[in-house]
Amino acid sequence: MHRSDYENAQALVEVWAQTCQKHADILALHDPHSSPPSKYTYRELRQAIEQFAAGLQALGLKPGDKIAQFSDNSPRWLIADQGIMAAGAANAVRSSQADRHELLYIYNDSDSVALIVQDWATLQKLRPEIDDLTVAFVVLLSEETPEDSGFEKLLNFSQLLALGKETALSPVPLTKSDLATLLYTSGTTGQPKGVMLTHGNLLHQVVGAQTVIQPTPGDRVLSILPSWHSYERSVEYFLFANGCTQIYTSIRFFKEDLKIFQPHFMVGVPRLWQSIYEGVQKNFREKSAGQQKLIHFFLNLSEKYVKARRIATDCELLQPNPSGGDRTKAKIKAMLLGPLHGLGDRLVYKKVRAATGGCVKYFVSGGGSLARHIDLFYEILNVPVIVGYGLTETAPIATVRSLTRNLRGSAGLPLPQTEIRIVDPETRQTLPERQQGLVLIRGPQVMQGYYKKPEATAKAIDPEGWFDSGDLGMLTHGGHLVLTGRLKDTIVLTNGENVEPQPVEDVCVQSPYIDQIMLVGQDQKALGALIVPNFEALAQWVEAQQLNLKVPILEEGDEGPITDRHDLDDPKIHALFSQELRERVRSRPGYSRNDQIAVFRLLLEPFSADNGMLTQTLKMRRPVITERYHAIIDGMFE
Repeated sequence: MHRSDYENAQALVEVWAQTCQKHADILALHDPHSSPPSKYTYRELRQAIEQFAAGLQALGLKPGDKIAQFSDNSPRWLIADQGIMAAGAANAVRSSQADRHELLYIYNDSDSVALIVQDWATLQKLRPEIDDLTVAFVVLLSEETPEDSGFEKLLNFSQLLALGKETALSPVPLTKSDLATLLYTSGTTGQPKGVMLTHGNLLHQVVGAQTVIQPTPGDRVLSILPSWHSYERSVEYFLFANGCTQIYTSIRFFKEDLKIFQPHFMVGVPRLWQSIYEGVQKNFREKSAGQQKLIHFFLNLSEKYVKARRIATDCELLQPNPSGGDRTKAKIKAMLLGPLHGLGDRLVYKKVRAATGGCVKYFVSGGGSLARHIDLFYEILNVPVIVGYGLTETAPIATVRSLTRNLRGSAGLPLPQTEIRIVDPETRQTLPERQQGLVLIRGPQVMQGYYKKPEATAKAIDPEGWFDSGDLGMLTHGGHLVLTGRLKDTIVLTNGENVEPQPVEDVCVQSPYIDQIMLVGQDQKALGALIVPNFEALAQWVEAQQLNLKVPILEEGDEGPITDRHDLDDPKIHALFSQELRERVRSRPGYSRNDQIAVFRLLLEPFSADNGMLTQTLKMRRPVITERYHAIIDGMFE
């Protein structure tokens, strides 16, 4: 489908109808891990969406109504999502795994009239409170048929489709200003806010992304992020608008599914790309000493080749606008190193690429800054990675890199019709190029506002339409956005110096012995760190050093979590981490003495979404982690 096919559309459902007609026989959705596995062609999917929408209308759903949808990744999630919009309503979405109090709050706050849930267990989780609320009907996205549900109208998925099959769908005229969905922010302080995204917000993403990515109908997409999340959701809408095939996976299956399904695209967050990187590094460490030496020889050589190539094409963030002479020298250097890099590709990198399926056109990274060493690693492997930036409030993509202008370390250029300003956080005066400040965003993707919260909306969006992102960044050569941290994450030391934690954390996790790290030190003399070690790599180091120490590690058959620290606090292990932190931090571009980590503690429990220390898109919940370990943090600085 060409841009002209949908750039004049008024609602997302118009795009969907055209796509299903044009690509009717292409496989749209495949869930290989459901029981039984589930598949829908575009023709079958359109039919299911229309029947779902008609069924909702038959149950009494009216245009402009809101309906809560608490469910997780599956073809049925999309059918419900698009069925709600086709019926002229809007959904308030969240994972069925979310805290029950949060789900109940969203149902109430969104003024939802009905409820769509993953299964009977999800509905039961909301009881008894949900029984006292006004719920016109309930739809289970499962095939369960509870005899005594307590609700006058409760249908399972097949029953709703059967009802819709008997009922003619009443088309609802929609415009770009009509509400499409409510996405609730995580609410680390206070209650979550409902972000109002319109059909116009979402359509801008579908049209704008076409300027960066041009998929071919039938291209395979591996989906792992939560479908209800704005990032995954908007990219899915775009890929569906172009007739792609989406295959559902999970953390448990995705490395295997990369090889089996050989995707052309995959959308992920930095933590996901880091996990692939760590898996490759683990594989390298298991090679013989001679093989490791050869691998590191090629990696070091290829790093020089890649950086020379960047300078030659003016795509080196740390050396902007090189002179003609510097570009010529870099071009010659790249030409000389090219054959050896090619040899490394044949002997090493090609085998690593095979683990990604070998068909990747793009990996799309968002939901946070991609550490530069990870960016460099995939560039050396010749696995294309582009990075986007945005927030739920911007539907979410505001800027994105492209392969034709892939400035590593940046978040790319603004999407069409999108403006970016960097301002002083206090005075709101526009700052010059390469000067850090607050990132403001204006464009068609900026939300309509926070639902029923006019004061919060006015605080976030000024009268001229500029949205306050809360992110710190700068514009570099060519207008590319470079993110440097979060305004609220900034650590202020007692000497008055501000430290942005993420760039320092990014270089620290380059250590093979550090799996996760979070800097602390607000109102302290120096920085501290909470570190989750890579216990497997640490155990290998202990063995190589022939130390009589026992490292905490899950043995085969153990279920975890790790509870015994063993010799983790031994001075020799402490010295290893001190050295790693010191060397990594000092090697960081733009290093300052304030970046030095004076104290640290090693933790046994990883940060994860299950324990609430990571978001669903695997970003650290800093306030949660700080509260969880406040006693340890206080002890560090005594």
